[in-house]
Amino acid sequence: MAVLGIFLALGLLMFMAYRGYPVILFAPVFALLAAALSGLPLLPTYTELFMVKAVDYIKLFFPIFLLGAIFGKVMDDSGAARSIAQGLTKRFGRQQAILAVVLTCAVLTYGGVSLFVVAFAVYPFAAAMFREADIPKRLIPASIALGSFTFSMDALPGSPQIQNVIPTTYFHTTTFAAPVIGTFGGVMVAAAGLWWLYRRKNRLLAQGEGYGNHTLNEPEIREGEKLPPVWLSIIPLLLVLGGNALFTYVVLPGWYPESLLKQYEGLSIDKVLGIWSLIVALVIGIAFAIGLQWFYRKADGEAGSDVNTTSGIGLSETLTAGAVGSLLAIMNTASEVGFGNVIASLPGFKAVSEFLLTMKTSPLISEALSINILAGITGSASGGMSIALDTMGAKYLAWANSVGIDPELLHRVASMSAGGMDTLPHNGAVITLLAICGLTHRQSYPDIFAITIIKTLAVPVVILVALLTGLV
Repeated sequence: MAVLGIFLALGLLMFMAYRGYPVILFAPVFALLAAALSGLPLLPTYTELFMVKAVDYIKLFFPIFLLGAIFGKVMDDSGAARSIAQGLTKRFGRQQAILAVVLTCAVLTYGGVSLFVVAFAVYPFAAAMFREADIPKRLIPASIALGSFTFSMDALPGSPQIQNVIPTTYFHTTTFAAPVIGTFGGVMVAAAGLWWLYRRKNRLLAQGEGYGNHTLNEPEIREGEKLPPVWLSIIPLLLVLGGNALFTYVVLPGWYPESLLKQYEGLSIDKVLGIWSLIVALVIGIAFAIGLQWFYRKADGEAGSDVNTTSGIGLSETLTAGAVGSLLAIMNTASEVGFGNVIASLPGFKAVSEFLLTMKTSPLISEALSINILAGITGSASGGMSIALDTMGAKYLAWANSVGIDPELLHRVASMSAGGMDTLPHNGAVITLLAICGLTHRQSYPDIFAITIIKTLAVPVVILVALLTGLV
């Protein structure tokens, strides 16, 4: 009954999310349903587990959501996003908007920019590019997901994303583990994903579907506007990307002396370095983009332009819109985190974990299945992988050593598996992405799910190639 309760709660949550019902409301409802079927008391589970974990997540990541939303809005209102969109459209051609969006997301994600920040920053000019090329808007979320939630996040060696960092602790590897196999897997996922998206685009266009008439979170069309040049518009993105790396590896590690940090109980620079670096980098990027907005608003005013990009948009409106937009995103994701932690605390969840560990197969296959299933249940790549490796990481390492499998393969398979079935309909990143794009599960999730299946099926191919060739 306990295991049945977990899958019942998961199924109901996915169904409600897909139908457009608020996860903020139904995540705790179905988490408590699973808890009740396992015999746990409802009110203590809600206030002392669900809410505590949700609030912990908000405490840690709210600055990133807030600044990321503001960054994306400033990039839009400054005209920088549309300038980049026009430049990329000219560079790749109108019909290559999908490729331009995927590559842009991949560069930002591989450079260390948070997945949520990438979605906030890329969407405005992705929408502009798709609209200009008259490509169905419903394909934007899947394009962003392919570029930021898949190969650049966990397959390519050296990715600084958390999904590629977590396994280093358990398998004593580095983020560059299994570079040949990781690169092979990343290229395969990227190629298959692009094939699917272009196939879908051509089919929808043949049916007469274009960009469509959309009003929610839609970048405004402004004719005759004076836009910043492309090279200048890219600078805020580069500042976030480069600033994140600079503050992570050079500035912040020695910025505060240990004697100063001791007054904050439990504070370790290693735990907050990534968050602090992104906060500072985003502030710098926002400041530069605000400067662009001010300069080009002033330039338009001096030129006497009747219709322009920024003269009608004040800084207060830009900041308010960005701040308000961040609230729904953070609350949706926090509710998912609370749901996942309630599920992970149930006896039935432990039974599932033990079953996966006792499977009689290769450690790579067992690991891939375990992490995929746990990531799917929790709706979180990093959460599912952390739970799986906390309980089974040492055993997988011993198992791999006993049969002569390089721990680097364990690392790469773990990372790629975490980014597979985690993107089910109740996944916080999926819900946030759809909210940013102003679309529903019904409109866009089928293509996101296709990308998810491609990513999931790539893992057994990677395992097979690794075992047959001995490549790492």
